[in-house]
Amino acid sequence: MSDLETRIREFLDSLRRENVSPHTLRNYGLDLEQFLDYFTPPGGQPPPPGEITHLALREWLGFLHKQKLQAVTLRRKLSAVRSFFKYLVREGRVPLNVAKMLRTPKIPKKLPEVPSAEQTNNLIDAIATADLKRTIPVRDLAVFELLYGCGLRVSELCGLDLEDVDMDARWVRVRGKGKKERQVPFGTKAADALRAYLPSREPAAGVQAVFLNKSGRRLSDTAVRSIVKLYSIAISGDSSLHPHSLRHAFATHLLSDGADLRSIQELLGHARLSTTQKYTQVALEDLMAVYDRAHPKA
Repeated sequence: MSDLETRIREFLDSLRRENVSPHTLRNYGLDLEQFLDYFTPPGGQPPPPGEITHLALREWLGFLHKQKLQAVTLRRKLSAVRSFFKYLVREGRVPLNVAKMLRTPKIPKKLPEVPSAEQTNNLIDAIATADLKRTIPVRDLAVFELLYGCGLRVSELCGLDLEDVDMDARWVRVRGKGKKERQVPFGTKAADALRAYLPSREPAAGVQAVFLNKSGRRLSDTAVRSIVKLYSIAISGDSSLHPHSLRHAFATHLLSDGADLRSIQELLGHARLSTTQKYTQVALEDLMAVYDRAHPKA
């Protein structure tokens, strides 16, 4: 095993000990495996980390650009490599983090696509009567109700344990990015969906997750995405809907109905208000569309 591969494995092991999310660990593992492949010549060995220069990393980033990857993907891969070199500096394996010198690709400003309140509610209301021969339809409805009713990230939904749900006070404790915890209230429809689902749980030994797969294990984020897409296509014929669409809808509909940005920021678990402010532009575009349709001078 090459020195570079050894250090990558040690780095990933350190992330496991730090209890980073499985999603982050998986992505970093895939990105660093591709990084290793790039620097490994056919039939040869990759250079040790200390011999990888800033120029070599620029060439690697250029190679990724030629593959026409989206900016968000490039940023994620660069983040993985920067974190890896930061670890190497901390462990005394390299003198400096050469990956920090690379310019971060800019993400084009793109407003999130948000279904209307009517579309969202029609979809979720139809789930209760949809006959899709699903194994656990009450779970599927509870998934939708919490994604939209609480604005959760898919990883946050999958990470919920029974002890995180207070049915009497109607709030959930959410573990967000950076291990930050927050409390998010949920409404009566979500509460009804949870009351219908929770008694039907058949967990495997020791499993405390709220949402389970048919084997009694914690439901994965991939499974949640599949559930959302399945119902969206079957009910509304929309294949573009994903769990984050419901998070966007949660924030946009709150803002449209008069909630202030600071409150929405707290509910979403955003570290910066600027991240939340994109929803003001979505709401403004909706208002402009109404104006164009209705005003005689439009």
